[in-house]
Amino acid sequence: MSEHFPTPMHEAMSLARSAIGLTDPNPRVGCVLVAPDGRVIGRGHTQQAGGPHAEVMAVRDALAHGESARGATAHVTLEPCAHHGRTAPCCDALIEAGIARVVMAMEDPFPLVAGQGAARLRAAGIEVIEGELADEARELNIGFFSRVQRGRPGVRLKAAVSLDGRTALNNGVSQWITGPAARADGHGYRKRAGAVLTGVGTVLDDNPRLDVRLVETVLQPLRVVVDSRLDTPPASRILDAPGRALIYAAAPDDSRCAALEARGAQIALVPGPSGKVDLAAMLADLAARGINELHVEAGHKLNGSFVREGLVDEFLIYMAPKLLGLGRELAAFGPLEQLQDSLALRFVSVTPIGDDLRIIARPS
Repeated sequence: MSEHFPTPMHEAMSLARSAIGLTDPNPRVGCVLVAPDGRVIGRGHTQQAGGPHAEVMAVRDALAHGESARGATAHVTLEPCAHHGRTAPCCDALIEAGIARVVMAMEDPFPLVAGQGAARLRAAGIEVIEGELADEARELNIGFFSRVQRGRPGVRLKAAVSLDGRTALNNGVSQWITGPAARADGHGYRKRAGAVLTGVGTVLDDNPRLDVRLVETVLQPLRVVVDSRLDTPPASRILDAPGRALIYAAAPDDSRCAALEARGAQIALVPGPSGKVDLAAMLADLAARGINELHVEAGHKLNGSFVREGLVDEFLIYMAPKLLGLGRELAAFGPLEQLQDSLALRFVSVTPIGDDLRIIARPS
């Protein structure tokens, strides 16, 4: 057992976290192999889509160090897969390696796995134990679970606000409400996401890039713009940044589509009854594109639409110790007539980040 971790599963979870920004649309998985004498002999995490999964990486690591996995215990943060996708089934790799026991944090919800991996292992005479650090494993892949089980990504709405809840001055100026530590932390959450979304209003006002710059990452998230009338200027920086750009519109416009597509953007039409983009249909489309976590960094109007339609799974709020007075709110919805009509949230965590606070809250 590693001296730095309470259990091998804790180390496997650390390995899985190191796969953030690498494995999408596949889940982040870590694996640690422990020999019968208690030594850790192999470690690995899932690689980029199409590459080896955590279990195969751990077996290879053991072999590279002259160790045999025969009789060892595999501690893995998600059920070993049981189907042929871009790679062969991980449960077969563990059986072939001679693993004697598998300790898995939780069952994989993907329909082609969903208990079948554990069943294959047990049928081969391998003991399977489930449940250690299950909550932590689910949190690490919360967007993957959302996509598989609900048919939509997990939606995180991020905003930087003042102590009086303002995201910008009345004139729209918002850079910067929070400090550099909070901004870097926010890029860490962008790194988690398969896609980062904003509205055309933010594109026109701030001309953002919406890529990951302040932390290292292998993959850049898809950049998404909600733009019902295709008002995004072809010269926008969001089309310059690394990675792909996808614009959701409500109505076709051949000339505007052509200009944006010439800049490398993809256009998707998801019209709603109001003549604007149907946000729920957009989320279903993003899930079909393999997006697990959607990170929303938009203005108060689009934020309000997400809140009003009940589409936000998590609020990521960076609060600065300053007052802005009159200004733009976090989300424009309402007005409400009764307090009991408010969106009730529960605090998941409140953490100092530099001079600011990071607040994570979810609908209760």
